[in-house]
Amino acid sequence: YDYDISSDDGAAAASDRVMELIDRYVPEKHTARANTGSLAKLLLWIEERALLTDDDDDDDDDEASAEVLCHQSDYISMSLMHEGLDSGKKCTVTSDWHNCLKLGYDVREREFPSWMRTLLEEGAGVPNPDSILPAAVVSPGEPFGAISPAVASRYGLSSNVVLVGGTTDSNAAFFAAAGARPEAGTAVTSLGSTLAMKMLSGAFVEDAGRGVYSHRFPRFGSSDDDEDGLWLVGGASNVGCAVLRQEGFTNEELAELSAEIDPISDSPLSYYPLTKKGERFPVADSAKQPVLTPKPDDRKEYLHAILQGIGDVERDGFRILGELGASPTDPTIVWSCGGGSKNDMWISMRERRLREGGQQGGVEVRRAKNTEASYGAALLAAASFED
Repeated sequence: YDYDISSDDGAAAASDRVMELIDRYVPEKHTARANTGSLAKLLLWIEERALLTDDDDDDDDDEASAEVLCHQSDYISMSLMHEGLDSGKKCTVTSDWHNCLKLGYDVREREFPSWMRTLLEEGAGVPNPDSILPAAVVSPGEPFGAISPAVASRYGLSSNVVLVGGTTDSNAAFFAAAGARPEAGTAVTSLGSTLAMKMLSGAFVEDAGRGVYSHRFPRFGSSDDDEDGLWLVGGASNVGCAVLRQEGFTNEELAELSAEIDPISDSPLSYYPLTKKGERFPVADSAKQPVLTPKPDDRKEYLHAILQGIGDVERDGFRILGELGASPTDPTIVWSCGGGSKNDMWISMRERRLREGGQQGGVEVRRAKNTEASYGAALLAAASFED
C-alpha cells in the first residue's frame, strides 16, 4: 500500500516516464499525483507490460481475455458473485468511492474525469480507457449485487447474502473506532507501525504535495441529490511505532519506562522518527530522512523524545488539515487505536500537545473500544440496511 514507484531502483526509467505523465495530465495538488497511489501503479504496470483491452479481444465467445483494474475488495466481491474468477468468464467490475480515490476517480462529481481518460489514451496508449476501469463505482456500503448460489452453497452461506460497496482498511478502522454515523470533528488516529490520521469534515480538502486527501463519507439511505455531505479527510505518515522495535524497545521496557515519563513535560530533543528515508504526510517527500539524534544514554529520555516526535507529527497533521480548510478547524475528539493506544501516558502527552497546538484547544483524546477493520466493515454494511 505504501509502495513508492520512485523508490524502486529496478524500475527507475519506467517510473520516471510515469511521473512525467502524471505531471503532464493530472491536475495540481490532486490526490492521484502521489507516487504511492494506484494511478501511478497502474501506469507503471502499463509501462512494463501493455494491458490487453477489449480492442485486442476478437473472440465472440464468453471467454475473457481483456484485463480490467481490480482492487482487492473488488476482486473478492466479483469472486463471490461469479463463482470465482479462474474460469475466464467475462464479468464487469464494480468498485467503490474509497478504493478508487487515488486511482483518479472524481469523488465530488462521482465519475472518472476527462483528464484521466486523456492520460490513459494519449499518454499511456490505452485505446479504450473505459475498458480497463471499473464499470461502476458505488458508495461504500451501497448494495450492488448478490452472492452466487454456488458460492453460497460451497461456504455454507445464506443464498440471500447481499454484496455492498467496500472501503479501504484505514477507513474501515475509522468506522470501527468512531461508528458509522459520527459527527463532524470526530477523528481517529491509528498508532500502528505507521501513523494514520482521519477526521470527519464538512469541507473537502486536498493537497497531494502534503499527502492530504478527502474520502467522500457514505450517506446511508440518502439520494444523489442530497447536499454535499461530509468528507473523511486525512493522511498517513511513515512515522509510527515500528521505530520502537527498530530501536530495540521490548513491551516490558516500554511499559516500565512510560510509567516514569511525565506527560506534561517536554523533551528537549526534536526527532522525526522515521525508520527509513521517505515520508507521505504531513508532507509528501520521498527524500525525507529520519532524525533520531542526538541519542541520549538514558533509555527513558530516548523513549520520551521518540513518543513526543510521533505525537508532534500527529499535531502537525491536524494543524495542516485545518489550514487547508477542514471544518471544524480542529478535531473535537480523537479516538486512538493500534498498539500505541494502549499507552495511557502517551494518550495524555498527545492530548496536551494537541491542545497546545490547536486553534480551539478543547480536543479530547481517548482509547477506542473497537479498532478492528473487520468490525468497521461490518458496521458499514449493517448501516446500509438500517431504517
